[in-house]
Amino acid sequence: MKRLELFFLLSFALLSCEHLDDDMDRHGGGDEPFVYIDLGEVAQLLAASGFEKAQADEVFTAVSSSSGNGYDEEYTLQDLFSSPGAGVGEDVSKAGGSDYEKPLRSLLEAAIREKYGSKAEGGIDADMYLEALRSSDVQIYWPFSECWDGTSMPIVAAAPEDMSEIVWGWDSRGEKVALDEETASEQPVWVINRNNDAGFTSLELLRRRDPSWGEGGGDILVRGARGTASKAVRTLVLRSFRAYRNYDPWYLGGSEFFIKCGSVDEFYASTEAEMALYSPSITDFMIVMKRSEVNTELPFNAILVSDWTEKLHSCAFLVTEDDGGTVTKWDCSAIVKINSKGYGIEMSIPVKTKDDIVWRGQLTAGYIEKYSGTTARFGDVDLVLELI
Repeated sequence: MKRLELFFLLSFALLSCEHLDDDMDRHGGGDEPFVYIDLGEVAQLLAASGFEKAQADEVFTAVSSSSGNGYDEEYTLQDLFSSPGAGVGEDVSKAGGSDYEKPLRSLLEAAIREKYGSKAEGGIDADMYLEALRSSDVQIYWPFSECWDGTSMPIVAAAPEDMSEIVWGWDSRGEKVALDEETASEQPVWVINRNNDAGFTSLELLRRRDPSWGEGGGDILVRGARGTASKAVRTLVLRSFRAYRNYDPWYLGGSEFFIKCGSVDEFYASTEAEMALYSPSITDFMIVMKRSEVNTELPFNAILVSDWTEKLHSCAFLVTEDDGGTVTKWDCSAIVKINSKGYGIEMSIPVKTKDDIVWRGQLTAGYIEKYSGTTARFGDVDLVLELI
């Protein structure tokens, strides 16, 4: 669900960063008795905490900040405890946590201490539970938060960890209710689930680090290729993105798409010997699509290849929807031509074992030129690619 960025090239080492959910210490543990964080229990504790409009405003501020920073509508419990009101990607030094007279963390902590005030069976007490919660990947996810009327109190639900279709929530009276996506789009619902995108740097944050990259949907700023001022510079741009479906159940959030393009940037070799001077490069960025943005064209103007020369015949192109797992690779190649003879530049693009492969293959210069600036279908997504 999000914005624009321009190209950024990542090394294979950086691209091989793995995001797994098999670290038991993330959910509490270590040398102390193991504290398993049950999402349903957290949801019931939060629903019974007595939160009111002031706390709902805090959560709304946080999820709005996350959304504006290029992430889903989420409020991690790490931020809830350390920086009330801060969203994912926010500079916590500027967060307004001190402005909250009674932040949600105080109500949640009171509810936990009431339940785990003294040593319970298994040796778990309130301090241990709170510490496990603070260091966990648990978060509040607020789908369709932009539709909130500012007064209605949310139902608090728990994402079923067995991936079942039944989602249970608890209202302010403690009554248990069954929920679906339609209900969540019509009334406020906080879903307690686990975060899976905060470990990535969003396109929006990458853009802010270099203002010369321009605004999402705005003008493309094309820099001339080094040492080639007399040569025509063509740039491959992703103008817009549209996805026709969500890939995960509604209670897990929107979709995190990764666009990966492998090529040889600024390729001007005239002999086979000169090929040794060039290395493949990979443009890799994340597009987070909120559930409300399905079937919506989102402008990006993201540069995929900054200098597509006449000698570059094709690039490797991959679109995935992130579902985690271990990191593997897609062995592929970009094709360059020297004296009308084609050569493959081999490369490996990281992909995870559980990812949904939306589309992968080679894009030739001829194909891109033919459909430049027009909508093309790639699996379940529409892309507008343009060579400018």
